[in-house]
This record gives sequence, structure tokens and C-alpha cells, in this order.
Amino acid sequence: MSPSTRTAAGPLAGRPALLHSFLLSAADTAPDSPAVTEFVANDTVRTTTYGELRDLARTYAADLDALGLDIGDRVILESHTSAHAIALFLACSMAGLPFVPVSPETPDERLQTVMEATGAALHLQTENGTREHLPQQAGTARFGSGRLRVARRPRARTRRRTELCPTDTAYMIFTSGSTGRPKGVVMSHRAVVSFYRGMLSQGIVGPQDRVATTSPLQFDFSLLDIGLALGSGAAVVPVPRNLLRWPSRFLRVLADTGATQVNGVPSIWRQTLRHLPERLAGLTGIRGVLFCGEDFPLPELRELQRLLPQARLINCYGATESMAASFTDVPRPLPADLEKLSIGYAHPGAEMLLVDESGRLVDEPGTLGEIHLRTPALFTAYWDDPTASAAARVPDPAEPRSGQLVLRTGDLAYRGPHGELYFCGRVDSQVQIRGNRVELGEIERRLREHPQVAEAVVVLVERAADEPRLAACVVAQDRADSPDDGRLIAFCSRTLQPYMVPDEVHVLDAMPVSPNGKADRRVLAAQLAGTR
Repeated sequence: MSPSTRTAAGPLAGRPALLHSFLLSAADTAPDSPAVTEFVANDTVRTTTYGELRDLARTYAADLDALGLDIGDRVILESHTSAHAIALFLACSMAGLPFVPVSPETPDERLQTVMEATGAALHLQTENGTREHLPQQAGTARFGSGRLRVARRPRARTRRRTELCPTDTAYMIFTSGSTGRPKGVVMSHRAVVSFYRGMLSQGIVGPQDRVATTSPLQFDFSLLDIGLALGSGAAVVPVPRNLLRWPSRFLRVLADTGATQVNGVPSIWRQTLRHLPERLAGLTGIRGVLFCGEDFPLPELRELQRLLPQARLINCYGATESMAASFTDVPRPLPADLEKLSIGYAHPGAEMLLVDESGRLVDEPGTLGEIHLRTPALFTAYWDDPTASAAARVPDPAEPRSGQLVLRTGDLAYRGPHGELYFCGRVDSQVQIRGNRVELGEIERRLREHPQVAEAVVVLVERAADEPRLAACVVAQDRADSPDDGRLIAFCSRTLQPYMVPDEVHVLDAMPVSPNGKADRRVLAAQLAGTR
């Protein structure tokens, strides 16, 4: 019997510290309960039970094992969230193969960068996937019919591993990197299961719930949703990405699937609150809303609270490097004088510390500090980037001699009168766009690759009544040959994720600089905030 097969179906299957074992626990106690409920068409849904999900995952795991992959080999999983995609990443977990989720909208060049960086052994896409011309060093296969359909086998390798360990990598999420290269966050089985346990202690959902997930599979928020649902014995409800932008269709999905919990970035509610508030109010089965990734404008949050008086609203805070850190109930009703939501306290089993610029722990209310997270859910490292890993995984400031490492988040906060935390922004150039963390440096690097661009600075512009927009400011190599803004946007679209592409481009004669000689982002943002 091969190592992967023994890992998938043998003595490891019952160990709770492994991702697949944890998420499939309900298959042993309630195999006929719904695990995934998918919207197919109006009045038509497709349900996959826990027993069916487990069997499908085992079938996919056997197909993966037949390819001769070794524990630790990386697998690219290109898909939207679906029952088959969930089964396949559970199969990867069973076989000890770290999965790297990517979106079908990912540009070819970016996907190739990720595949080359990870040395991916296999690329998986759905039966109707359109990705072609993949790197030759990786095998390719399609899924969705219940079996893998292999187009090109992975290169032959020697299997050296025989035992899957909780400290092994479960998955990698690639985020925007400050150096201009995608940054791979490596999460172990032990870390992600530790996070799930902390999250489930909040009692957010139960076995009868149906959890609507609106985030793309490549975004770790989707894995939070899946863990919340399956870890609670509830059902995952993937909201199709092409329907999410239409409020009437979004609400139809929630109604037809019987969603009771809806998770996503705050902006998923904006159009519904503006155009179909009464239809939303009619969804009395929604008992919970969890949001994360960006600020929820308080007027919109008050309106959501009014329309869904039965729903528990939860403000989730965290980073990909630990999936999340806190779950804070929104006060009901929101106080009229409230100016900022609290991110509360870390979930059970974790702790958030504040550290000032001198390295001193901050305890007094109202004093700004950088959040450091002590947690068993800490990421292992950034893939193949020891320098960045060492900058984020730092000695515990409470007792550096212990050897314990904590996550230096780069997020600023202050304490309230009862010790609760209030988020106040980033210490670096990372921003939030529609719930996605974006390193401005990566966009700037891409712009500087254009032959007509000498300098490039990207800022987040916030204008009244509009969503935040990415604005690029560039200085031309030759004033007589000014770059066209449309072509620059198209140039960015070739390699960057859609949410990273600038919404507008401004060609400047010179870049404003601060006293230290660096581009003055504040001046640019202030100038652009008044333009259209």
C-alpha cells in the first residue's frame, strides 16, 4: 500500500488535528445531513450530504494517489467554491498535498508565477475550465464528474514521506506582496484546525444552519466559511460569483437555498440595501451575518440591523497569516454616537497585544500600538521568503527569552476603556479593496515595468458616497510621449488580479515628495479625493 493511500484511508483518518478529519467529522455522526447546498437555477438547488462529500473526497484522493505524488507536493486548485472543489481540497488534505487555491479569473502570467514559485506538481481545474498553455513541469487534470480526468501526468518522483503530520502544510494562500511578487502564506494542519476550534467556540452556527459564502476560493475568508459550516455540522452555501453583483439574484440565491448565515465583505450588501431593502427584510430565516476585510459604513450597518432585526451581526478581524483573530458582536442597537466599531478581543486560545514603536507593551486605553497576535494558529512562514517570514514572525514581546513567536500584524489599534481593541489602519502601504488585502508596491512595480513610465505611486482614494478606488499616479519617461491611461490599465490587467487593477490613472509632470524625499502619498490622496 502506498504512503498516500495509507494516509488517506488508514490510521490517520481519525486524527482531529488534520484538516480533512476535522471538517468531515459529521460524516460519521450525521452522514445524511446536508454538507453543501448549491444554487443551480431559480427554485432548483443541489445538495451534497456529508456522507457523499466524504465518499467523493476519498475517490479524488485515490485518483491523486495514483499519480505518484509525495506528501508535501503542491497542487494548484483553480476553481470557484463548489461541492467538488471542497471535496478536492479535502482529498488533497487526505493525501498530504498542500493545495494552492486560485481563481479562474487569475491572469495567466500571475498563475505561472505562482506555479513556478511553488514548484507545483499538478494543476487542477474544472471540466469547463478554459486555462491552457500551463507550464510543462506540472501535471494537469480536470475534475467535476466525480473522478479526475488527467491530461498530463506529473513528472515521476521518488516518494520519501510515509506519515502525514499535523505540522505539515495544509494549504498556501497567495496574497499581494510588498516586494512586488505574490507572497505565499503557508498554513499547517495544526494551525488551521486550532483556528477553527477557536472560532467554533463562539457558537456562531449549529448543525441546522446553512452558511452562505460569498468570497472567492482563493481568499482565505472562503476557507473560514467552509470551516465554520463543516466544523459545526452545518451546510456550506456557495453564492455563484456571477450572481453576487446583482442584488435581486443574490437575494434569490439566499432564499432558494434557505441560507441562515451570510458571510462576506461589507460591500456585498451595498446594492441590496440601496435598491431592494424590503426584499431583504423578507428573508426572516437569516439569523446571522459575519463580515470581515473592510470597514462597514455605520449608516449601512444600521440599515442592515433594521432590516434583519433577528440576525446576530459579527465583526470579524484578522489576517491571512492566522485566518482571523477576533469575532465581535455588533451592539444592538448601535449607539447613536458610535463612531468606530470595536474588533474586541482575540478568540479563545489566542491573545492580541499592542506594542509601541520602542517595543514596549501598551496597556493604557487610547494609546496607539501595533497589534501582535499570540496564537497556535500562526502561519508557518511565507513560502521561500525567510526575510519576510522573520519580519512577521517575531519574538514574543512579553518575554522574548521564551523563544515563542507571535504575528506582527502591521495593523494599528488602541484599547478602549474595557481593554477592547479599535483598528486604526496599517503601518505600511497595504490597503483593503473589496475585502482583499492589496500591497500597493506590487501594483507600482507592474506600472514601472511599462516602457513609458518612469515613476509610479498608487494610492487609495476615498470620495464621499463612493467606494474606495485605486488611483495610479505616474510620471512619463518622456514628456513628449505621455502614456495612455487606458493602455496602462490594460497593461496591469495582464498580470494583476482584477481587484488590484487601478480604477484610474493620472499622468503627472512630477511626483510630490515629503521632506525625506519619498513620494508623498497623503498629498496625492488628498488631491485626488476632490477629482472625478
